[in-house]
Amino acid sequence: MKLTEFFLAELDREAASTRSALARVPEGNNDWKPHPKSMALGYLASLVATMPAWIVSMVRQDDFDMKSPEAEKFKPLEWRTRKELIGALDQAVDEARAALQATSDEHLLRPWRFLVDGHVLSENPRHSMISEEVFSHMAHHRGQLTVYLRLNESTVSEGHGTSDVRHFE
Repeated sequence: MKLTEFFLAELDREAASTRSALARVPEGNNDWKPHPKSMALGYLASLVATMPAWIVSMVRQDDFDMKSPEAEKFKPLEWRTRKELIGALDQAVDEARAALQATSDEHLLRPWRFLVDGHVLSENPRHSMISEEVFSHMAHHRGQLTVYLRLNESTVSEGHGTSDVRHFE
């Protein structure tokens, strides 16, 4: 299997799981935090929704500097409705899909750098960065989001109410 095919399939799987979680995010509670040092619910949900778009940068650019003017476009969106949140996910997935479809496995083997203010924090082949910094990172934050959902009395997955936690204890 080609890397591009693998990543396109992974994108579809992750998008489905993410869409399911985002569909349960409570509206009107964006400032809620489980702890003062934690991310706000609205920020976290937006981050999870837009992370697939990071693939575009990893495919089309040789590096990304978190302190560059371009970094502003990766700032999580302010949202009010789940429809806006899911729309942001759909847009990010569409952009990522287009970037992956337009690249080659050879290109995904080339290095990509993540910088902050000109200093290289990490440099790895693009395929490694997509796997680790997008898909693994997104799964981590989606898991974090499901904890927030549980703490806000929301269901975590289809067909499971808040009382279903006892089955996993």
